[in-house]
Parts: sequence; structure tokens; C-alpha cells
Amino acid sequence: MPARRKEPGDSEQNYAPGPPASTPEEREQQLTALAYNLVEKRLLDGTATSQETTYFLKLGGVRTRLEEEKMRKENLLLDARTEQLGKGDRMEELLDRAVKAFKGYSGEEMPPEEGEVYG
Repeated sequence: MPARRKEPGDSEQNYAPGPPASTPEEREQQLTALAYNLVEKRLLDGTATSQETTYFLKLGGVRTRLEEEKMRKENLLLDARTEQLGKGDRMEELLDRAVKAFKGYSGEEMPPEEGEVYG
């Protein structure tokens, strides 16, 4: 007897198997997508639990969007601070070189640094 052909209403309607995950992060994304598909099916069927329904109601709420926006902006701020710290290190190096150069101009004897040639 041939295998039964799946109808569009079957439970695996939204499941599209892809290549196996190569990292734990990809596997987590696959499982999360499966869970979302399952809950979506339950919501459409009217069989979703109150916890599932509440989760998606909160997910679509204004507060959640504002919290996500706040987190994005905090990440941008952290990136800017990190970049600024890197610039501060470079500025300190430039100031040290300038002070040494001024000492040289004033006639003070300075030992040459690695890679620098005074002529």
C-alpha cells in the first residue's frame, strides 16, 4: 500500500526541513522557528494555551517595542563608547610623540625609540 499523501491541513504544513545546523546558534534558531510555527497553528486552531496567547499579546505590545528600541540604542551607545576609548588611546600616543618632539626641539637629549631614526 503506498504511503498516504499529506494534505494541506496536516501538522507538518509549515515545516520546511533545511540543511542540518552547523552551529548551536543555528540549531537554536531552527527550534525557535518550529516552536513559533506550532504555536501559530494552535492559535489558528483555537487550541493555544493562555500562556501562549499571552506571550504573543505581550510580544506585539507597545511596551515590548519600546524596550527593544531602548536596547538597540543602548547597544549603539556602548559601541560609540568603545570606539571613543580606542580614539583616546591613539590621542594619548600622539600627545606623547608630540611632547618628545618638543623636547628634542628645545635641545634636550632624547634616546631614540624603536624604529625611529634621528638624522
